[in-house]
Formats: sequence, structure tokens, C-alpha cells
Amino acid sequence: MKKTISSVIWEYLKSFLLAVIIALIIRTYLFQITEVYGQSMYPTLHDHDRLFTNRIIYTIAKPDRGDIVILDAPDRPGTFYVKRAIALAGDRLKITGGIVYVNGEKQDEPYINGNFTEGDIDTVVPPGTVFVMGDNRGNSHDSRSPDVSYIPVDDIEGKAVFRIWPFDKFGKVN
Repeated sequence: MKKTISSVIWEYLKSFLLAVIIALIIRTYLFQITEVYGQSMYPTLHDHDRLFTNRIIYTIAKPDRGDIVILDAPDRPGTFYVKRAIALAGDRLKITGGIVYVNGEKQDEPYINGNFTEGDIDTVVPPGTVFVMGDNRGNSHDSRSPDVSYIPVDDIEGKAVFRIWPFDKFGKVN
């Protein structure tokens, strides 16, 4: 039986629409590519790095200390921040003399490249939230600022898993 041109076009159109729907579902619920803007995560990440972001991870697990997370910016709707989870719900966070303590333990933070952590903070992270900071502590708008503050876990879009651009730095981020 010979197919008509319109039936062939309809078959291609259905295949194309199915592919678009699958791509949208993957991007919306599973994975996305996130571009880094600014230097708040330097030296770990650089301006215009592109990250593969796992969007489903925090529907089945909670963030861990040290995760690089993508979050809805509470002070800039429609903008996303890339930050590091420093303290989790129930943790006692203290920043004094440029040193970060979580639950009384001085944090080993090799990713900040010796940057001084400004702030004089002594707090307990509220339930359902995390305290985030950029690795470039002197140039990061993060939870130390009152207009950002604690981040509800529900506002975390995903976890940065690895860098896909630039190619010479391709690999896992931590």
C-alpha cells in the first residue's frame, strides 16, 4: 500500500513532537545545563563555566555539606545562584575570626583557596533549610546576607555534578 505525502509528513511530525516532549520532561524534571555567571565560586568554578545539573537528586535525598547547589535566588526572582551547602538543618554554624565551624568542628575548606570568611555568625540552621556560601568568600552574595539568608531545600533546583565547558576542565566538580 502506498503512503500519501500527508501521512508521511504526519508520521514525521508525531516523531518530532514526541522527541520535543521527552526533551522537555528530561530538562524540567531530571537534568539541566547551568551556566555560571560571576566569580562567587572561584577558584572551583569560573565565569561562563557550564555545569551538568542533576535536578532529581533532592527529590530522593537531602543536600549534603559541601554539595554545589543551584538555587532560586531569594533576592532576585528568575535568577539562579550557584553556591556550596555549608550547614544543614539543625547544624550549629559559627563564623568567627574568618574561620567556619559546624557543630563545633573547624571546617577544612581547601576549595576557598585561603580566602578569609567574613562575618560574625553564631546560629542554628532552621528545619527545612540550608546555609550556603560561595567559595570566593570576599565576592559572594550568599546566606551571610540578610536578603539571601537560609535557603529552603525546596528552592534548590539541583546539584552540580560535573563541568561540561570548557572542555579542558571537563569533569566532576566538588
